[in-house]
Amino acid sequence: MNFPVELDVFRGPLDLLLYLVRKHEVDITEIPIAQIAEQFIEHLDVLEAINIDAVGEFLDMASLLLETKSRLVLPRVEEEAEQWTDPREGLVEQLLSYKRYKDAAGLLEARSLEWQQQRSRLANDLPARRVDASEQPIREVELWDLVSALGRIMREKSVVRPASVVYDETPIHVYMGKVQQRLNTQEKAAFSDLFDAGVHKSAMIGIFLAILELIKRRRVHVEQSSEIGEIWVSHGEQFDAPLDLNDLDEYEG
Repeated sequence: MNFPVELDVFRGPLDLLLYLVRKHEVDITEIPIAQIAEQFIEHLDVLEAINIDAVGEFLDMASLLLETKSRLVLPRVEEEAEQWTDPREGLVEQLLSYKRYKDAAGLLEARSLEWQQQRSRLANDLPARRVDASEQPIREVELWDLVSALGRIMREKSVVRPASVVYDETPIHVYMGKVQQRLNTQEKAAFSDLFDAGVHKSAMIGIFLAILELIKRRRVHVEQSSEIGEIWVSHGEQFDAPLDLNDLDEYEG
């Protein structure tokens, strides 16, 4: 299967790393490398299943984490111990820099939303413009929460890998329609229940990408009561809006 989907939405390996550090509720300067490396690779397995050609930077970060883990566990003689520096220092510096950038971006976005709520445009003097749904952020539940949940579902529900290559040519809008049809009968569904047991991994990826598109288009809303709780998918504000298929060509299998 080949879904030529852009992975820019994943924002890069530092974003995933920062997510994992926050999930462990530890100080950035005290990164538990062994645990973080293991979970990072678990997420990487899911990203590779979506598009193996677009995860080069994630592979580089995984290699760095494993190298750092190895250096931390290697025994050191007394002379080396005196000159030893924590191999996490460079990684911590990158993470702190990225966190400052992300916090600043979040603050600017929050101020922008606040300003929009306080001031209204009296006249529409701007030309109509089309909103690129692929650039809209995913809110409420972090994208990495969805990736983590997909990883668990793939391990629990997917069938054994077949001997031959399986190509899934199902258009993404078909999967989007199936998800919305499910939500037509029930206004709220568990994320894991949207994936039938025993289906091939390619179908699971198709459903996952469909859910991401529905979230971006505000057709569905996702929320999670706790970090380890079930993710729930419900109707979004644009749930009943007509579906524009013109910008879905990039997802065709």
